[in-house]
Amino acid sequence: MRKSFYLLAAVLFMAACGQQKQQEQSADILPAENFDTTINNIPVKLYTLKAGDIVLQATNFGGRVVTIFTPDKNGKEENIVLGRRTIREYTNPDGERFLGACVGPVANRIGGAKFVLNDTTYNVPANDNKVNTLHGGFYGFDNVVWDVKDYNDSTLVLHYLRPDGFEGYPGNLDVTMTYSVNSNDEFRIDYVATTDHDTPVNISNHPFFHLQGDAEGTVLDYVMYVNASQFTPIDSLSIPLGENVSVEGTPFDFRTPTRIGERIDNDDQQLKNARGYDHNWVIDRKAEGDAETACTVWDKTSGRQVEVLTDQPGIQIYTGNFFKGTGGPAVNGKPIEYRTSIALETQHFPDSPNRPNFPSVTLKPGEKYTQVCIYKFSVKPE
Repeated sequence: MRKSFYLLAAVLFMAACGQQKQQEQSADILPAENFDTTINNIPVKLYTLKAGDIVLQATNFGGRVVTIFTPDKNGKEENIVLGRRTIREYTNPDGERFLGACVGPVANRIGGAKFVLNDTTYNVPANDNKVNTLHGGFYGFDNVVWDVKDYNDSTLVLHYLRPDGFEGYPGNLDVTMTYSVNSNDEFRIDYVATTDHDTPVNISNHPFFHLQGDAEGTVLDYVMYVNASQFTPIDSLSIPLGENVSVEGTPFDFRTPTRIGERIDNDDQQLKNARGYDHNWVIDRKAEGDAETACTVWDKTSGRQVEVLTDQPGIQIYTGNFFKGTGGPAVNGKPIEYRTSIALETQHFPDSPNRPNFPSVTLKPGEKYTQVCIYKFSVKPE
């Protein structure tokens, strides 16, 4: 009898602890009503995905990832990406526009805001320093409402048809993007796109990770590994200088895990051009078509680690060098400060439409563009 009593007490205690944990986490999760609205006659909502130790919230406005909750080494669950608390803060951004967004149709930059395809010159928006195109233009994939095709506890399927000629890009581009989380603590993004006219396509996602969660801290103490023996040098406006070059002997060599802050302020012209790291690394791939490890980033304080796997040739890594603590608070109510978050964007190389020596980003009718990006979360002890 006494044994049964103790067993029952233990079960009730564990249930109570689980309920308390769920209630603590639920208190931090954004309420769905913060995002309920209609834009261009299309409903906008906030969707919550759960699997393993991940709770992820995303909105179909721009396909934005708003929050990702993961545990630290002590089991404390916190949001580890920068986001906004309401849809109004995304539709009328005061500061950084690309927080957690899907970016395209051509991620990164197009030099001179134009490209030549099949002997025709296409002019696209000069939304970057009034000279270049950044992440698609003024109304890239981040600034449109995606149709929700499917949604369940662990999966969100979004669809967008970008019409021919929109912001200067040729072809009707039909894009399906699937967000999913799984019991392996992975956040997976699958892209599929088709077109009826030759057009450049280079889609990416733009979550800013702050692995200490709601605690203080910068990216300088993060330990980063990048599976790349080359990177892409840039000019002062972040346009490639020409060829990819070796990382050997430069501050861009992360083939051995290294503190980001160890060399970020070195007397190096590339670091000066980007005010730190904001460059493309050329991934040392073993096989085409497989999702392979591009980089890992580990925070010693929290123990959290994110591993990035992709089937793309490059990864753009940006250390928040242009954040100034202005432009409105993030989800946690704190300002978005200088170098307190890191973006890990899997993609093709910058200015690829104008660089025949880079892997092609041209999608043709009858072809299918596919891409896989996986953010795998774990806790790594010292």
